Amino acid sequence: MENDTTTTKNIWNFKETEKLVSASNLTVRSVLDKLTSCLDTADTRSVIPLGHGDPSVFPCFRTTPIAEDAIIDAVRSAKFNCYSPTVGIFPARRAVAEYLSQDLPYKLSPDDIYLTSGCVQAIEVLLSALARPNANILLPTPGFPFYEARAAFTQIEMRHFNLLPEKDWEVDLNEVEFLADENTVAMVIINPGNPCGNVYTDQHLKKVAETARKLGILVISDEVYAHLTFGSKPFVPMGVFGSITPVITLGSISKKWVVPGWRLGWLVTNDPNGILKEHGVIDSIIGYLNISSDPATFIQGAIPQILEKTKDDFFSKIVDMLREYADICYDKIKDIPCITCPSKPQGSMFVMVQLNLNLLEDIEDDLDFCAKLAKEESLIILPGVVVGLKNWLRITFACEPSYLEDGFQRLNSFYKRHAKKQ
Repeated sequence: MENDTTTTKNIWNFKETEKLVSASNLTVRSVLDKLTSCLDTADTRSVIPLGHGDPSVFPCFRTTPIAEDAIIDAVRSAKFNCYSPTVGIFPARRAVAEYLSQDLPYKLSPDDIYLTSGCVQAIEVLLSALARPNANILLPTPGFPFYEARAAFTQIEMRHFNLLPEKDWEVDLNEVEFLADENTVAMVIINPGNPCGNVYTDQHLKKVAETARKLGILVISDEVYAHLTFGSKPFVPMGVFGSITPVITLGSISKKWVVPGWRLGWLVTNDPNGILKEHGVIDSIIGYLNISSDPATFIQGAIPQILEKTKDDFFSKIVDMLREYADICYDKIKDIPCITCPSKPQGSMFVMVQLNLNLLEDIEDDLDFCAKLAKEESLIILPGVVVGLKNWLRITFACEPSYLEDGFQRLNSFYKRHAKKQ
């Protein structure tokens, strides 16, 4: 007897969670998966991945042997086969506190450090801890879309302030003041910038802190690309201004050590005045960690050796490569009429370029551009709508230079094929 699918469907009490499905559609990963499905399997050329932030797939970006040996030593010691405390094991938290304190005017305590499974879990923990009825959070446009996805899931209202491309993607602080109200819990900055490749000056960060203090909100500073700077502006951690307004710093070893798959991050309270503890934020963070998972204990066990023994020449090599590849990317952009770069990248691994649809035929928007580019040229670039800017593109330059050269040749061919006839 044939199944009556209508009747069968109606007897089950479960169905998709709409909140999860809608939130997942906002992520970089979901969009890159969709673009990958557009690839032409008949195209025998290598796929050029200029859409993600994981350079570890390229041999030139291999991590230091110091880090690899630290993992091996931690596993072989048999000291880290146990469960971890929810906040992280003490030696690892102490090592992270000492490492981050080098750039601050005060010393962090191990009790200021909460270890997480990468920076993404740090975002999850913090937004969950801040969620309450009617709460809203101020997010940058463009920005890293996991903040939107997580805010949507925790039902925190999102209010977006613009970053200003004509001012090297500085925060529009007037807009921040306009958007904030008595239910605003925090504002997010990303420095060095993803997706813009910008680096904020000491003076601008101080203005951010002063604005946050005026509004009575904390600053969430995403510093996963900390110290990966190669322009005229040095990296300054937002925690320097923790005495002006409470700052919660999010970071990880993912980018600086080129090991995103190791999933070791941190959430750090930069709050010498104790405001976060007084208002219960610390208790909320610990409360969420108590019902969440922990980073693998053997990775935590390796952290002191990784942070203390990695040589400066490893980081110098990474930064030098990023500088060289950013220059290649910036120069190649100038040769393609349909894209424009308003600000040369000075940090992280990305650059934002504006797409001029008036020069193209049969292209509806940035998503259509990237889907057809994947199909016709086996080239993956992230559409700007994913990071909040429709008809822009985010290009990753952290890859082998031969891939960059080939990728921009394909991008130029795609432009010529779709260019409007004069």
